[in-house]
This record gives sequence, structure tokens and C-alpha cells, in this order.
Amino acid sequence: MRPLRTICILMFLYLVNMQSQAWAQSFGVELQNTLMPASGGMGGVSIARPQDLTSAINANPAALTQFQGTQVIFGGAWAEPTFNMTQTSNIPIAGPPLIEPYSAKSTAPGTPAGNIGITQDMSELGLPVTFGLGFITSAGGMVDFRQVPASHGTNSGIIVFSMPLAVGVDVTDRFSLGASLGLGIAFFDGPFVGVGGMTPDYALRGTVGGNYQLTDYTTVGGYYQTKQSFTFDNAFILNPGPAQMAADVQMDLPQNLGLGIANNALLDGRLLIGLDVTYKLWDEADLYQAIYDNQWVVQLGAQYTQGRYRLRAGYVWAENPIDPTPGQSLGGVVQPGDFAAVRYSQGLLAVTSQHRISFGVGVADVLPGIDMDLMAGGMFRDREQLGNSTTTSIESYWVGVGLTWRFGRGACHGTSAPDTW
Repeated sequence: MRPLRTICILMFLYLVNMQSQAWAQSFGVELQNTLMPASGGMGGVSIARPQDLTSAINANPAALTQFQGTQVIFGGAWAEPTFNMTQTSNIPIAGPPLIEPYSAKSTAPGTPAGNIGITQDMSELGLPVTFGLGFITSAGGMVDFRQVPASHGTNSGIIVFSMPLAVGVDVTDRFSLGASLGLGIAFFDGPFVGVGGMTPDYALRGTVGGNYQLTDYTTVGGYYQTKQSFTFDNAFILNPGPAQMAADVQMDLPQNLGLGIANNALLDGRLLIGLDVTYKLWDEADLYQAIYDNQWVVQLGAQYTQGRYRLRAGYVWAENPIDPTPGQSLGGVVQPGDFAAVRYSQGLLAVTSQHRISFGVGVADVLPGIDMDLMAGGMFRDREQLGNSTTTSIESYWVGVGLTWRFGRGACHGTSAPDTW
């Protein structure tokens, strides 16, 4: 049982390692629309009145009914984290320590992210229904400490895509409902040279949501999102040959509860202000429940419209999710020795900064029927002390661009967003 326990702990350390460097501006390990072309400039605000197609497809599907005609968006972003880690003691895994003391910066480059979406309303058929289909980058990136001998060849990478199919229905003139089902496709490789290989898995995730127009200027919306449970079969091999042993990796992305409000009563309707609040249930997610506490995320964004131009800004406060009293059982595996391995694992997942800002600009009809959106953001530097021997420091920035093509009735509005604010 001792070699099997070693494998399981290796798996856990790898999984948290690859996720933490994937998105340094994430909430836990999830992006939550922060890299979308328009919403990204508003801090990811997108529950009540999303300003791009992919934000509605990826969050509250009830908001799809705000997009008319046929619309297609292609977006791309680049996320560049700076992740430093100092470890001052050995990590007692089994036998010789797996990790020795070191202090270094990950040399892995930044991560690209692509997001594609298409929406089609069915009003020409007399149906108050809008369909959406997306290809969303949910997570992805690399971490590389191979330049540090004490890291014992730590080098890993992950990418997770989601392909959601969504539908929104106008129940009344003011009330809409929506649902989506997304197929997640994940690949990961690592954690240490010679231990693991690239392994794929697929998992489903469902979302239901609603939107209600309180007044001519104010809209509220909310959604619930299920877990997404991945099982990476035979992801790690120990002792290749006759005594070879393999083990699986299991991981849940958490359930999410979101509530948003948006209002454009100011400046003759030219100023749109939105507020989103999300609660992430990490305590019920396999593997992460010993590392994170449940987390609140508050996103505030604004958009000012002047003619063809839209100026955007956003601020985000994200509660530090690190559990101050972590469990010793990680993914069902009891850590040997003291809590050094648990604290080290927390450090690899320590996206602890509570403050982020973003800016963006949108231009309608850069070419006839084509809108362009640009955005950029940054997460302030944060330092975290975990236990007696692990210290982390993290900061990041990101940039993105998107082009939206509008056809049919959607082309008459002069914007990819549902209305001209």
C-alpha cells in the first residue's frame, strides 16, 4: 500500500500544481468570464446584461434572448502570471522527500485562450427562443521548475475546453429562462519527468438561469451551475515493469451560484452599471475541499457609450479561498507526516489576491456588421504565508480581443450587445 499511497499523493500535488499556474487571475481555478472580449473589460460582469455572446453562453443562459438575429464571435486572450514559491523544509511523502527546500519563479510562459460563440434567435419562426453554441477555454497553462534541482523535475501542463449548448426562452416580455449543457474536454500531463503522461477525460456540466426586467432600466438575473467531475484514468505509473502500478485522478470543479443586476438609467441611458455576486462551493468539490473554503466573488463593471464607442472598466473583489485549517486527507488520501505536504499543495493553488482591475473599449461597425472589442486587466501582487515553511507570491496581467459578426435582425442594432446603451 505504501507505493500506491505515494502515487496518489504525487497525483494530487501534480493536479493542484498544473491548475494554479494555468490562470493566475482566476477564482480558485475558474475564470468566470474574465477573459471574454467585452465582459472582460468590465471585470467579467455578465449575469444580467452580458455584452458579448460567449459570456451569456458560458454563464447565465437566460440572457441569450437579449441577442437578436444571427451573431458569431471569435475572441482570444493572453494571460501572463508571475508565480514565485519559497519552500524551506522537506516534504515528507514516502521514503526520501519528494520536494526539497527551494525558492524560485516558474519559467513557464503565459497561456493563450480562445473563445468562440454563435447565437441564433428563432423569432422568424414565431418562437421566443434563442440558441447558443460555444467553444470556451475553461482552464489551461503550464508550470515549470525544472531549472531547480530541488523541485525534482516539476514540469506540467493542462488545458480544459468546454463546448456548451445553451437555450434561452422569453416566457413573457420581461421574464426569460435558460439552460445549458456543456461537454468539458480536459488534457493534462505531468507532474514530474518520467512519472506521468498526457491523459484525457470528458465531463458534463449543466447550468440553469433566469432573467427579469424590473423596470425599463433595471434587469436582474441569476444562475446555478453544477459540478464538473473529471476522472483521469491510469494517469500515473510507478515502478514500470512487472511491478508497475497505476492510479486514477479525480477532480471536481465546484457548484456555482450567481446573482447579477444591471442598470442604465444614468446619462440618458449611455451609462450601464452591472454588479455580479457569485458563491463557489469548494467545500463540496472532490480534491479541493481540503484546500479551499467556499468563496465569495464580487464583480463590478461599467460601460459608457458614445456613438460607436464603448468605454469599459471593472473592479473585482475575490475572497481568499485558502482554508486556514486544511484537512489532512486530500482526495481521500491521508498525507504522511505532518501538514507540510498539505500546506505545500495549498501554496501551489494560492490564487490569493483579493483585488483585480480591468479596462476595455468596444467599437461598433469597424466594418459593416462587424464589432471589435479590446480588453486588459491585472491582478495585484499578493504574498501568502502557509504554515511554517511555504510562502507564495503571485500577480498577473491579461489582454484580449474579439470580433463579432452580426446578420439579420442583429445587424440592425449597431452593436453585438443586446441593445445600444
